[in-house]
Amino acid sequence: MSSPTDAIPETAAKSALRSDTLAASVLILFAITLLQRGVGFGRSVLVCRWLDADQLGRWDLAFGFLMLAAPVLVLGVPGSFGRYVEHFRRLGQLRVFLLRATVFTTCAIAIGVSALLWKAEWFSSFVFGDTASVELIACLAFCLASVVWQNYLVSLFTALRLYRIVSSIQFANTVLFATLTIALLCFWRQDAAAVILGYGAASLLSSLGALPWVRGAWREAGAGAQAISQRAFWAKLLPFAVWLWATNWLTNLFELTDRYMLIHYSGLPADEALAQVGQYHSARLIPLLFVGLAELMAALVTPHLSHDWELGRHDEVGRRLNLILKVFAFVMTSGATAVLLLAPWLFGAALGGKFSAGLAVLPMTLCYCLWGAQSSVAQNYLWCAEKARLASASLLVGLIVNIVLNLWWLPKWGLHGAVAATMLGTATALTLVLAANRALGMKFDRGVAIASMLPALVCLGPIVATLTLVTIGALGLTTNLLLTRAEQQTVTAALLGYLRTAALVGAAVRRFLPQLPRKQTAH
Repeated sequence: MSSPTDAIPETAAKSALRSDTLAASVLILFAITLLQRGVGFGRSVLVCRWLDADQLGRWDLAFGFLMLAAPVLVLGVPGSFGRYVEHFRRLGQLRVFLLRATVFTTCAIAIGVSALLWKAEWFSSFVFGDTASVELIACLAFCLASVVWQNYLVSLFTALRLYRIVSSIQFANTVLFATLTIALLCFWRQDAAAVILGYGAASLLSSLGALPWVRGAWREAGAGAQAISQRAFWAKLLPFAVWLWATNWLTNLFELTDRYMLIHYSGLPADEALAQVGQYHSARLIPLLFVGLAELMAALVTPHLSHDWELGRHDEVGRRLNLILKVFAFVMTSGATAVLLLAPWLFGAALGGKFSAGLAVLPMTLCYCLWGAQSSVAQNYLWCAEKARLASASLLVGLIVNIVLNLWWLPKWGLHGAVAATMLGTATALTLVLAANRALGMKFDRGVAIASMLPALVCLGPIVATLTLVTIGALGLTTNLLLTRAEQQTVTAALLGYLRTAALVGAAVRRFLPQLPRKQTAH
């Protein structure tokens, strides 16, 4: 690991690629994400209304497989960009880093697609629980290649702290996915294949649209100040990348375990099991929005925290991450409580009243998704310390808890047992990640402990959760129960900054709006 006294000074790494600050990044993230998630949510609602429960279950399992296979296929190399782009840029070796990572990713895609097409029947049985879905495997092969390339580009631009480009790619993907999927469902066929192809085509088109920025990043990378051998390069990169790969694999396997166990271990016929997965999918519509936001937040803060870590400011990394965890947990739990208040209308009017079982497991689903979101953000300290294996170990223990409880509770309580098992497994993983952070020197206060328990409030109902959150929020701003005095000042300054920005934007809009003609009054 490099030290703050590397031979290449930090100023040498500056380029015309203007990175966004953390405050500006958060503002860009939330502004774009709000609109992006709204479009995606509308598309998800329409898909739920138009597809039968078993076809919805097939799409859910296909998407889960893509999220599992995409990072596994590339061994975590693009995922390591957030940690090592800054390192190689400071050493003047960014271009060689990008070239070797690109060649590796291309070869991995070719291997993965070939394997899917060669063993299509086996993958059909594994993913969907039967051998009658071979056609969907061909769709998955195309989709997998597109998703890997898009993930590569998002990881690259996130590591370069070019969040406006990341937001553009993701927003374009969301709009294209919604447009293409609705078109295919309306004019082609209403089944899982239409949704899978829509997702793959959207990922491919949004990746192609980012090529001009890729060329710009390549030019700015430069020819390299000094050479680095293949052996030294991969010796530096692969240990972290492989552990990150293991963590991603365990995270996505954790995500899929309960649904795959519903398919393979519930004892239900394939169509009925797929219908249960479809019910579960409806319960995950909104909770997954929180998970997606957490993943964006985690990827956003990694380069900034890594930058501080490389400069030797380890205590500053811990302080910033503590504040992020507290604010993130409070805001997300408040959002989840609002979801509970709107849930009867959502499942009744918006989803057509087809998913009563999904509504019943919504509180537990929200709870474990929020805990998983916190874990994704908290792992940043392990990334900076290059101890990704501890994150993998935490997820492995949580996964074991999840599987054991699923085997015990799934035959007894069906879908409710599967969701409860996932909730407790996620809580176990989060606890172990926080413990690993503390063992590596990250200092916690009671505010972090309180924040980590907030998601459990949603299981107590919206009224209890609302009253508790209002109380904690009031005490958090007036006492040091949740936030320290320094953290209160930081949050207040950030809010005032956002308000000033909003005021400036509003003033600019008013300035350039055409003056409305005044109505003449009669004399």
